Amino acid sequence: MPSTNSRPRSAGRPTLDEVASRAGVGRGTVSRVVNGSPQVSPEARAAVQKAIDELGYVPNRAARALVTQRTDSVALVVSESEERVFGEPFFAGIVRGVSSALADTQLQLWLAMAQSPAERQRVEHHLTNQHVDGVMLLSLHDADPLPGLLEQRGLPVVLGGRPARMLSEGERSGTDVAFVDADNEGGARLAVGHLLDRDRRRIAAIAGPQDMAAGVSRLAGYREAIERAGMPVDESLIAYGDFSEASGERAIHELLARNPDVDAVFAASDLMAVGALRALRELGKRVPDDVSLVGFDDVAIARQTDPPLTTVHQPVEAMGREMVRLLLARIAGAEPSAVMVETHLVERTST
Repeated sequence: MPSTNSRPRSAGRPTLDEVASRAGVGRGTVSRVVNGSPQVSPEARAAVQKAIDELGYVPNRAARALVTQRTDSVALVVSESEERVFGEPFFAGIVRGVSSALADTQLQLWLAMAQSPAERQRVEHHLTNQHVDGVMLLSLHDADPLPGLLEQRGLPVVLGGRPARMLSEGERSGTDVAFVDADNEGGARLAVGHLLDRDRRRIAAIAGPQDMAAGVSRLAGYREAIERAGMPVDESLIAYGDFSEASGERAIHELLARNPDVDAVFAASDLMAVGALRALRELGKRVPDDVSLVGFDDVAIARQTDPPLTTVHQPVEAMGREMVRLLLARIAGAEPSAVMVETHLVERTST
């Protein structure tokens, strides 16, 4: 026989009143527990949680949002194509880091690509405080109006990568926007310094996009390392890509057509380095005998190339977790702050 103190579950969705009755508390106490208020005794909280579990109560998100002014959703918006977001390891690492940091919260993640005009329109329409509590923006290019638009709407925002305008304005002690970035410039200096230590002197660079802070910073690190070695920067030794494998392959053909005596290459991403490795083979160059090669990112493919790729490690998943931490702080009312994560060289046999 069922226990005499058990209460039949309602035919429909359990209500707040039923939870209160089961827990032996008032409706207001249940509401405070559901909405995360600290103004509830541990005993009452335990009784309410037990009743919720027994009844299978699920809060009405729309009604809860009216009370708390929160949607319990955050967005990660990537300004790249779907093909790149799901095909390139960097983005997968960021998403893993973001997801792991959100796992212990009640927040749901909304992931969107915003490259085409139609995608941008959809994303801009959705990003309001009626739909999300905050936004993380990744892979922004110069003059992107999205951060300013979200600021006007009063939404907390965190950027993955330093705003490009900060590079042109110079370093500042404070920031008006929250962001997480890697030490791209320092990492590039490490990579080129490593090649110089191997007595390489005709060091070419495959730079990333110059409308993105990472592309600008990594090229600046290359230039600085060359100048610190007392050598002039030869602009003919610099080619430009878009962080993709195909662009790295094209860049090598361009560089070696201009400078057949290149003896080392710094590629500003591992994928560009993979494309460069393929092109060097096609051109009859042995790596590292004829040309040493260094990448940037330390994604899984860097360990799988032949030879394995010397590269600059940046902790991508940690960056994703830090983006969530800063966003939660911003949602709670904290001032914008910045996090810079360290990079280091991982030496393998491509050098």
